[in-house]
Amino acid sequence: MEDFRTRKRPRLAWDEAPTGREVPFVPELLGLGLRLGLWFRRRFEAAAPAARGASPPWREDDREGHYVFDLGENLTPRYKILNKIGEGTFGRVLECWDRDSREYVAIKVVRSIRKYRHAAMIEIDVLNHLSQNDIAGSRCVQIRRWFDYRNHICIVCEKLGPSLYDFLKRNKYCPFPVELVREFGRQLLEAVACVLAFTVYMHDLRLIHTDLKPENILLVSSEYVKVPTRKRNTHDEMQFRCLPKSSAIKLIDFGSTAFENHDHNSIVSTRHYRAPEIILGLGWHYPCDLWSVGCILVELYSGEALFQTHENLEHLAMMERVLGPIPEHMIKRSHSSASKYFKRGTQLNWPEGAVSRESIRAVRKLDRLKDLVSRHVDHSRSSLTDLLHGLLRFEPSERLTALEALNHPFFKNTA
Repeated sequence: MEDFRTRKRPRLAWDEAPTGREVPFVPELLGLGLRLGLWFRRRFEAAAPAARGASPPWREDDREGHYVFDLGENLTPRYKILNKIGEGTFGRVLECWDRDSREYVAIKVVRSIRKYRHAAMIEIDVLNHLSQNDIAGSRCVQIRRWFDYRNHICIVCEKLGPSLYDFLKRNKYCPFPVELVREFGRQLLEAVACVLAFTVYMHDLRLIHTDLKPENILLVSSEYVKVPTRKRNTHDEMQFRCLPKSSAIKLIDFGSTAFENHDHNSIVSTRHYRAPEIILGLGWHYPCDLWSVGCILVELYSGEALFQTHENLEHLAMMERVLGPIPEHMIKRSHSSASKYFKRGTQLNWPEGAVSRESIRAVRKLDRLKDLVSRHVDHSRSSLTDLLHGLLRFEPSERLTALEALNHPFFKNTA
């Protein structure tokens, strides 16, 4: 039976970008006399876009409210559907050919359910806000336009490469070299801080992403190279791993993004990247994104999620195992709903409260953060460990800010 904690949850899958280019058919002028020929061509070319871009027959959505389509069909006369490149609770992401701009685009087709349509409109607002404030080219995906098609909000964005998680998965969870982790981390932090002159990124716009994870970080290019590894298999044959040709990344999926002055839901972030203050019901703010960044960096250099858990008590126990005890003042201020995770007021109810022996074993197998880094990183160990301790501090007010993290020695070390 498959171990439920080997891979945390259903993940998005991304297809390779097609290599060809669609060239619209333009008929030769038929020689029936100059006037007749010109008249025929004008009439044919006027009618051709409508025929070429005809909408498919109307269909019912599936039971979950997803748009039903076939590859090769049109999504409005403008877009031709080439591939499905992602799927999630929000809907599906389709790779399409834009006949007007003559480029490949990614279109997020949102489920025809009110709450997802509402989230999509928030995402459109955020993407437009970012675009209007962007001058030098941001680390966030660029929106082209949006439209409402058959009760589905469709968000048209630039076409990017695979997610960092998908790249790890294709590579059999072989971790990235520390040099690449450094580049990814720098760009990710740049996406949530104002760091370049005349360039405004998410946090200076008073935005909080709240769902940072490897699935939401996409390589700009799909190109990669194969390089030999140090290990050989049982037949003494050289093994290879894939590395992206370019380290350029962009952040996607702003459906959960919150403006600073908006109401904050009590639970945000995907489980494995969720900060302790969220679990304890203490409210959340900018620092929850920085906790997520710390978890992501660990996953990129180790190939595995730091906290592979599915429930709160085990999650808190894993945090204490890796980072030390949760501060008492946070426990005392925690929401009443979190009191069941503690005994005698401030002591975590572990392992007594564990749901299974498997859960206890999952916590015990974790190392302290310093040892975890040493196991996977050959150089820059001490600076990376110090950076991670700064990002993964329990107390949100003591966590590094994005600007402080970018000025950390780990990002100055290019050796």
